Amino acid sequence: MVDGWNGPLEKVDRFRYQIPRTYKREMRTDGLIFIDEPLLALLRQDRAPEQVANVATMPGIVGQSMAMPDIHWGYGFPIGGVAAFDYEDGVISPGGIGYDINCGVRLIRTNLTESEVRPHLRALTDACFKNVPSGVGEGGLVKISRQDLSKMATDGIEWSVGKGYAWPEDPDQIEAKGRLPDADFSRVSDRATTRGKDQVGSLGAGNHFVEIQKVDRVYDERAAKAFGLESVGSVAIMVHTGSRGFGHQIATDYIDVCERVVKREKIELPDLQLACAPIGSKEGQDYWKAMCCGANFAWNNRQLITFGVRNAFADVLGRPADALGMGIVYDVCHNIGKVEEHVAEGGRRKVLVHRKGATRAFPAGHPETPATYRDVGQPVLIPGDMGTCSFVLVGQPAAMEQSFGSSCHGAGRQMSRKAATRAYSPSEVLQSLERRGIYVHAASRAGIVEEAPGAYKNVEDVVRVAEGAGLTKIVARMVPLGVVKG
Repeated sequence: MVDGWNGPLEKVDRFRYQIPRTYKREMRTDGLIFIDEPLLALLRQDRAPEQVANVATMPGIVGQSMAMPDIHWGYGFPIGGVAAFDYEDGVISPGGIGYDINCGVRLIRTNLTESEVRPHLRALTDACFKNVPSGVGEGGLVKISRQDLSKMATDGIEWSVGKGYAWPEDPDQIEAKGRLPDADFSRVSDRATTRGKDQVGSLGAGNHFVEIQKVDRVYDERAAKAFGLESVGSVAIMVHTGSRGFGHQIATDYIDVCERVVKREKIELPDLQLACAPIGSKEGQDYWKAMCCGANFAWNNRQLITFGVRNAFADVLGRPADALGMGIVYDVCHNIGKVEEHVAEGGRRKVLVHRKGATRAFPAGHPETPATYRDVGQPVLIPGDMGTCSFVLVGQPAAMEQSFGSSCHGAGRQMSRKAATRAYSPSEVLQSLERRGIYVHAASRAGIVEEAPGAYKNVEDVVRVAEGAGLTKIVARMVPLGVVKG
């Protein structure tokens, strides 16, 4: 981590603090951080608020530069950052979307209970590990040709449906139905293709996981019933991963491109990591079309992992996945750019919303909320750490008014990976988890300590702020039983 931040924070209300635009001469708007007093000390421990202020200097920004309560230091934009740019006059920034394009979370329900799963927990976790390649540079569940990769990156989740990796109804429970239509594979480099084509259906490392969970507490019975999570003790599987080397290379390629655009167009930025291009420029459109390819890849990656998890449960329990009720609750992205319409600055505006470590939180009645949830709102999936709990929330109308329909995406780190490695030992972490009845199968000892529970903020604090600010409502709390880590 970097040194702390001592800039100005003005309290707006209990759950919102503002960085005034007077903080920096170049700021075009205020910064707004959704946070409460108990989290302020953690907020000031690193310089992520400075990144909120830096984003506020960018051309064409609409509304405020925002950050969610899980804010921490990122590349250019803070992780937890949300910013919208006017579609005609604004910019698109690869660093504002992130290296792991469409990193996201999927939740798969089952009709199983903890008492049915507990005797088979190790076998189920081990089978998920076997069926879902995990770790740095690890190859994927299937090897595909360049032609197949092109079709996958263009067609989105329908590629998996056609190949038999997805059930026909799966796309209805995925953000954007699992496809961004502007994808153009010709805008993706050969290097990205080489890195991506053998990684489909793999977890990767870092904070990515497959986690067998149980519903521990229900807060909103109506929404929980709509999501199929109304029974305390029922089992679900949460998947967290993204676009692997494919998306990372797309980001790397276009950060380089945008750095050249910034110099050519003489765009003044306080940090070159904010490198961007006008949305309508050739470079801006090229990145947008490549980013859509990365997003479509990520949805297929999570789909093949779902295929592997369904098969693992079927093999261990001796019943087919459909008989186990293993439908998708929802799949939501949190490193993505989306073209949307929002009411801002006195009128309805077409904007390109950057969500980096932030997730959509659309309310009931919104046309992009899945039909099955239209009466309650879109599920918002918030993973915690592997030792405590995760949450299922639901989007609220106030999110559309305050945050371009956005909410937090996880617990958020409070300790760097290096610091966690110094603070914990693998055996210490594993023994602590085992005492809580949690079984972990990890690809590396490093992954265990880097993702130790103490390295993260308390996810309950984070979702408390999101609910308090009116962005989301808490539906259910999930606790881990078995964890597959990269």
